[in-house]
Amino acid sequence: MNIPTVLRARGYRLYTEGGRRLVDLWLNGGAAILGHTPANMLRELKNTASRGLYAPYPHFTQGRLLKALLKLFPGHSFRLYAAPPAELPEKTELWRPYSKADKTPALFIPVLPGIQTWRNNLPLGMCIIAAKDESLLSGLPESDKLSPILLAMAARGIHDIIAAPERAKLNLPRITKALKNSIWQQQGIYLTLKEAIAPEKWENLFNKFLEAGFLLPPAQSHPLILPGELSDGEEAKLANMLAKQLTD
Repeated sequence: MNIPTVLRARGYRLYTEGGRRLVDLWLNGGAAILGHTPANMLRELKNTASRGLYAPYPHFTQGRLLKALLKLFPGHSFRLYAAPPAELPEKTELWRPYSKADKTPALFIPVLPGIQTWRNNLPLGMCIIAAKDESLLSGLPESDKLSPILLAMAARGIHDIIAAPERAKLNLPRITKALKNSIWQQQGIYLTLKEAIAPEKWENLFNKFLEAGFLLPPAQSHPLILPGELSDGEEAKLANMLAKQLTD
C-alpha cells in the first residue's frame, strides 16, 4: 500500500509531506493505541535516551517490564525478543488491549504501546511472548537482550493502558449506526471485515479511505482501530465511509 510520507504525528492524526491531515485508523498495528504523542511514554523515551542507554546491554529496565507484564497478565511467563523466533508456533494469537476478550489464549503475543514495525502480521523491534504455563515456552530460545529504550517505553505503555480504561469507552453513535448493515464487524474499539476480500479490493478500499482523509491498515489482517478522539465532522465522514459497500 502506498502510505504517504508522514512529517509529524499528533494524537491520533498524521500530517503528511503533501500538507494533508489523516485520521490514523491503523495506529501502527496497535503500537500507537494511546496515540502518537503519549506524554508519559515520550518522557520515558527522553529520560532513557539522555542516559545513553541505546545498546542492548543488561539493564534493570527488563525487570521493570516483566513486573509491568505481570500486572497485566498475572501468573503468566514471558520471553522478550527483537523478532518472533522461528520456533514460534504458527497459530500463536495476538492479544490486543481493550478488545473485551473473555480470556487470554494459552500462548500469545500482546500488542502493546511502544516502538514496533511489522512483518507477516507479527511485531518486530520488540516481540513479547506470553504463556499461561512456563512449559509452553520450553521450545523457544531464551529472551534476547533488548535496548533499555524499548524496554522502558513498553513498561510505561503497559502502566498507561492499565490506567486508561476509558480508552475503550467511545461514544460514537453515527459509527455505531453505520456498522449495522456494513461490511465491518466490531469488537470494542476494533473493526474487521466480516469476510476477507481479495488483495486488490483491499487496496482499492485503502485508497478510497485515504482520499477521504483516513489511513486504513496496509494489510487487512490488521484491525481498523477507532481513535481515542474524533471531531463531529470526522465522525460523520468516517461513518459515511464505513456504511459503504465494496461496490459503492
